[in-house]
Amino acid sequence: MAPTLLILWGAAVVLGAACLPEKSCSLLPPVNFTIQAAGLAQVLLRWDPHPDQGQGAIKLGYHVRIHAPEDEDYETRSTASSRAAPLHRGFSASVRTVPWEAPSLPASGWVSAELPAPPGSPGTSAVNLTCFTRTVASNGTGARPYHVSLRCAWRAGSEAPEDTQYSLRYRYGARTEECRRYSQDAGRQHTACWFPRTAIDGKGRDWLAVQVSGTSARAAIRPFDRLFALPAIDHVNPPGNVTAKVQGSRLRVHWEKPLSAFPGHCFDYEVRIHSARKGYFQTEKMTTHEFSTTMNDIAKYCIDVRAAVSSVCREGGLWGEWSPAVSVGDEARKPWTEWYPIMLVAAVCLAFLTSLACRTCQAWTKLFPPVPAPKSHIQDFAATVNYEKSGSRETESEVISYVEEPEVLQDLVF
Repeated sequence: MAPTLLILWGAAVVLGAACLPEKSCSLLPPVNFTIQAAGLAQVLLRWDPHPDQGQGAIKLGYHVRIHAPEDEDYETRSTASSRAAPLHRGFSASVRTVPWEAPSLPASGWVSAELPAPPGSPGTSAVNLTCFTRTVASNGTGARPYHVSLRCAWRAGSEAPEDTQYSLRYRYGARTEECRRYSQDAGRQHTACWFPRTAIDGKGRDWLAVQVSGTSARAAIRPFDRLFALPAIDHVNPPGNVTAKVQGSRLRVHWEKPLSAFPGHCFDYEVRIHSARKGYFQTEKMTTHEFSTTMNDIAKYCIDVRAAVSSVCREGGLWGEWSPAVSVGDEARKPWTEWYPIMLVAAVCLAFLTSLACRTCQAWTKLFPPVPAPKSHIQDFAATVNYEKSGSRETESEVISYVEEPEVLQDLVF
């Protein structure tokens, strides 16, 4: 019992010494808290422990809270912290002392610091900054068979003078590189940049920092920077050597993995099969390099494949471009089930045209009857009119008698 009491008394003494000079066991805030720009879209936060804060048996830690450009909280035992963040709107943060292994102790008060936004006129910075990366095969025989290219584009700020000229640079890890290949608009202003080869890791997970700054004789141009997550901007190459063949009633499609630093098991695939004549459309997702399906009839099909890096190897990203379409099947050969409706329609059309022709001929005959030709052995009759007068002058009777004439009449006599 006595040894136990001695141990407890000793711990109380040590704890009390750790809390000196305060009579209560409270933590003191850090001192000399500063924020400095350490690189493109990167800041370094530094502070010192309070000189009156005895270490003793209490393990101290620090709670850091980022206020701008976005809220973020994290804890560390170090007295320095490096963070990646866009700085065109400034940066501010706070830090306080916390017990690392004694959560019952209250934290200290906050101390804050701020990094102001860079100088420049409002509305002059570049807008709509977008970037994407692509893996390209290295031409040489170096240690890296692949390298990554980068392309970025932007638009001029609404308040930027006409003589504003923009420039771009990126940072990946500790390396920063400035663009040398620009695209220009009609006013000869830089609006896009291309890096054919970069220091970006094809399988990297670090943030890509990009900054567009500018110069003008009329105004101070405010820079604009942005962080990009590589999985979100990586344009995966299409699968290579896509082949398709029909074996009996089976359609088989095979391809190779895209040109990439990732191995073959790191990709998801999407196969698209399309037949315009039949209006057939099918899309299938898979993780293998081959797809097989049953086709019920004969037709011509167009097939293409695209890929995306699987979440097994990296955070899920965008689907890449479709591969060039390959065709398989015979468009000329049609099964009899397709010929039957065509023949039926043709027969109906032929019957309709025939009926229409017959009716047209009858109507023509009624409108324009044929002129009769002279016939032999036809008896023509001539009328001889004799007037007989009987009785008085006022009364006359007309007697018409028909006399048979010869077969051919030379002169007609009345």
